[in-house]
Amino acid sequence: MDKVNCSSVDEFIFLGITNNPGKEAALFTTFLLVYLIAFLANLGMIILIRVDSQLHTPMYFFLSNLSFCDLCYSTAIGPKMLVNLLAEEKSIPVVGCALRFLTFCVFADSECLLLAVMAFDRYQVISSPLLYTVNMSSRVCSMLMAGVYLVATTDGLIHTTLAFCLCFCGSNEINHFLCDLPPLYMLSCSDIQVNKLALFTVFGFIELSTISGVLVSYCYIILSVLKIRSAEGRFKAFSTCTSHLTTVAIFQGTMLFMYFRPSSSYSLDQDKMTSLFYTLVIPMLNPVI
Repeated sequence: MDKVNCSSVDEFIFLGITNNPGKEAALFTTFLLVYLIAFLANLGMIILIRVDSQLHTPMYFFLSNLSFCDLCYSTAIGPKMLVNLLAEEKSIPVVGCALRFLTFCVFADSECLLLAVMAFDRYQVISSPLLYTVNMSSRVCSMLMAGVYLVATTDGLIHTTLAFCLCFCGSNEINHFLCDLPPLYMLSCSDIQVNKLALFTVFGFIELSTISGVLVSYCYIILSVLKIRSAEGRFKAFSTCTSHLTTVAIFQGTMLFMYFRPSSSYSLDQDKMTSLFYTLVIPMLNPVI
């Protein structure tokens, strides 16, 4: 495409969750409540873990980072979506769209990787309880989190750069409430094969690594628990993993459905509901779980 067409779009217009004005006030109230619960619950988790010295352990260190990721990516999407539900003008500059997508991508990827790190932490505490504080020292935990944020930032920059180097020479109306890859690809008049390849390779590698890490960790956890003689001890060991497994199942299941389902089954309405679930509902559920 020529450069004139490529530079013709300087803002996007969201079509939003619904095209029925009568439902917008009810949706605003509902999702404002969901966002406020998510915001306050995750912020409360971070503050509580910070101020209570008894919670300065690897498990709560990772939990505070999980809350931080939930807080950041829900805030990158939630407030703008809520404003657009009541605003007549639902536009966003291309630069603003790119920054919001980058923030969302970095912290959503960080949560994927963090869930695998937390599975490894559960394995360490169950298999080697006496060496747990040595194996999972503050230095090791900090290095693990630095690796998580480094990989997530790299992935976010790759997808953001590829997506916003595309040519948007036709309509600038995004049939969605956020800047995400599928609706952006639908507006592009460029070849998006490289973008799709990057999505399935780079983000696919992160998903595969996360799920594999969780499965391998829990295989070792099961073997370690089976060596515990008392039924009470086995129950206690498994109970420490229940909440983590629940979080993994909800988050990873949603991500796999969102980005790796066949394109033939793609539906915009279904996509919006799924996006609402992982951008607002999951950050609200995680502190409760």
